[in-house]
Amino acid sequence: MTKSLIACHECDLLHRVQPLPDGGAARCVRCDALLYYQKKDSLDRTLSLTIAGLVLFIVANTFPFLAMKSKGLVRETTLITGVKGLYLQGMEALALLVFLTTILVPLVQIACMLYVLVPLKINRVPRNLALVFRFIRSLQPWAMMEVFMIGILVSMVKLGKMASIVPGLALFSFVVLIFVLAGSVASLDPRIVWDCLGES
Repeated sequence: MTKSLIACHECDLLHRVQPLPDGGAARCVRCDALLYYQKKDSLDRTLSLTIAGLVLFIVANTFPFLAMKSKGLVRETTLITGVKGLYLQGMEALALLVFLTTILVPLVQIACMLYVLVPLKINRVPRNLALVFRFIRSLQPWAMMEVFMIGILVSMVKLGKMASIVPGLALFSFVVLIFVLAGSVASLDPRIVWDCLGES
């Protein structure tokens, strides 16, 4: 099988892609620009972080997100009840945006990552690998959980004058989930996926 070629993005010189040791890097022979590098234990790390993300996602959507205490009354809310509340208040577009960016897109991203990574871990190539992997990459701009988190923090500051705000277990899980999903995306070496596809 013909080895893949990669062009230097600095001087456009073509190079043949060569296997690298973990942590190794390939540089252009003409201008010494970085061509690509081998991430250490990329598949194992990404799979571990994705499984951790699934657990955190379940916790974040099952347990109370916030609780408001005012005059002896306690009202708890979850992510989905927050979306319902926005919808019932006539803010359908905002409710849809919150649902997409904090619930649907992260869930689909985690499910697709597991669909790709679990078979690769056991040396199998899942069906429609290229299509699913491209879909995962296209979803990344829509996973804006950190923006939602900033909105929650601003709301907590404003509502703190009217009632006591008690963070729930889901809120802490949601915060950790943001970093875990970001870590899983950063730790994945796309060349592992494309190499497996080429070998199949």
